[in-house]
Amino acid sequence: MMIDILGRYLPVLEWGRAYDRNALSNDVLAAVIVTIMLIPQSLAYALLAGLPPEAGIYASIAPILLYAVFGTSRALAVGPVAVVSLLTAAAIGEVAEQGTAGYVAAALTLAFLSGGFLVLMGVFRLGFLANFLSHPVIAGFITASGILIATSQVKHLLGVSAHGHTLPDMLGAILAHLDQVNWITLAIGGAATGFLFWVRTRLKPTLKRLGVPDLIADVFTKAGPVAAVIATTVAVWAFDLAGQGVKIVGAVPQSLPPLIRPSFAPDLVSALLMPAILISIIGFVESVSVAQTLAAKKRQRIDPDQELIGLGAANFGAAFTGGYPVTGGFARSAVNFDAGAQTPAAGAFTAIGLAFAAVALTPLVYYLPNATLAATIIVAVLSLVDVSILKKTWAYSRADFTAVAATILLTLGLGVEVGVASGVAISVLLHLYKTSRPHVAEVGLVPGTQHFRNVKRHEVETDPALLVLRVDESLYFVNARFLEDLVQNRVAQGCKIRNVVLMFSAVNEVDFSALESLETINHRLSDLGVGLHLSEVKGPVMDRLRRSHFIEALNGQVFLSQFDAWSALKTSPDAQAAE
Repeated sequence: MMIDILGRYLPVLEWGRAYDRNALSNDVLAAVIVTIMLIPQSLAYALLAGLPPEAGIYASIAPILLYAVFGTSRALAVGPVAVVSLLTAAAIGEVAEQGTAGYVAAALTLAFLSGGFLVLMGVFRLGFLANFLSHPVIAGFITASGILIATSQVKHLLGVSAHGHTLPDMLGAILAHLDQVNWITLAIGGAATGFLFWVRTRLKPTLKRLGVPDLIADVFTKAGPVAAVIATTVAVWAFDLAGQGVKIVGAVPQSLPPLIRPSFAPDLVSALLMPAILISIIGFVESVSVAQTLAAKKRQRIDPDQELIGLGAANFGAAFTGGYPVTGGFARSAVNFDAGAQTPAAGAFTAIGLAFAAVALTPLVYYLPNATLAATIIVAVLSLVDVSILKKTWAYSRADFTAVAATILLTLGLGVEVGVASGVAISVLLHLYKTSRPHVAEVGLVPGTQHFRNVKRHEVETDPALLVLRVDESLYFVNARFLEDLVQNRVAQGCKIRNVVLMFSAVNEVDFSALESLETINHRLSDLGVGLHLSEVKGPVMDRLRRSHFIEALNGQVFLSQFDAWSALKTSPDAQAAE
């Protein structure tokens, strides 16, 4: 019993028991490939968050180890990601100045608050709350964030100083400083960007045409950023380009992640609480989407609520080891999966590789130009930009298009925090709007069958004295009045109606507000001498209705099937002719 309970909260006990030599070799190989990719990527994302470069590596060590213990995905790679890095910069930029100790302390506090919120959600099994963010809205937010991130890095490609959290601010600042462009920096950044785009799109097909095996071609492709880092670093060092205005990473501490305590100052906590919640929700949605996609490919499953605990533990690890908020990233997780990772141990081996890099390799990045890191970020995030979502939603649903367009415009125009908040609000409002006007179809009998279909779509038999309405949505406080008004208006239009049947085959729940509306409909129809009947009511719905007085007060009957209702209530041909 105790083992089962521990296994629920410590998935490592489940996969660890079956760990073998084959899994070990696959995990080590995957870890080597992911580590090669993560070294420049971690430095770049720390730059995006406005933190010292070592913070990116620190945020990729302890969090990965903790997720390996508490997470349920076999392939998810946890660490800094582009969108969360941008959100981090926006959040702590409001409470501290970049480059100060207070800025770093705020990042630790933000990671701690995010971890606490995620763990609480996991313990109380609230993973379903992420469903309130619709996928079109998420796509719109990520697209806008990708544009903002890429734009924010242009200043590093140009070698100018420009600030801003919105697209108009960034563009205005860049244009205002165009006369200060460092042309050597631009040459380095432009060359690195072009090279990385070529590596991402052309290198692997080229290597395969030359007969290089898939695995080796993958390794060379993923190592593209490393090649750019080495080449530009050597160039800056060899030609003393730092002395000509090229901004470089500089000294990076040569050590393992430090043990450090976040600040719990009340003012700081209150200022960062809401951003932490937003970062947690966005990070969880991105992470669980990636984890579920990769798990489905191997017919595995993940537990979203346990994923919350795993991500929360990872963020706690970042908070006490000099990092900042982390989540599961699509790019690194896809690389981890494609490289053959069998278990979360691959992440642990990756953490060991990054720890070695933090101790032994950091002096080698002293002359690494910021322009190269900016190029790495730009190439990575532009793959997130999906402008086609606007065309797709316009063709499919104007309401979804409005939500996506509003999210993109608000994120670009007012910043990522407003974009996240508006995305959540728009998702909820969109859901409420759609369910507030449930689809209710007037149906008739398909000749020669016992099936009933929409009178507007099919040739069906109807009875002027019998109105059959199929309710295609659960009934609750938002849409209850809609059904009430619909029935009243329809009965008022058809003076011959003697019976109304509400077909409840698609109704899964009736809340108290909807119950009161059904009672109102019953009273109004009784006053008009019209019977109200129900058909095909699901068991749980019927159980709840029986606990009220509605069934007793119903002036009609409850039928097991709609055909039974039709057979009992339809007007005979002679009676119809007499009318």
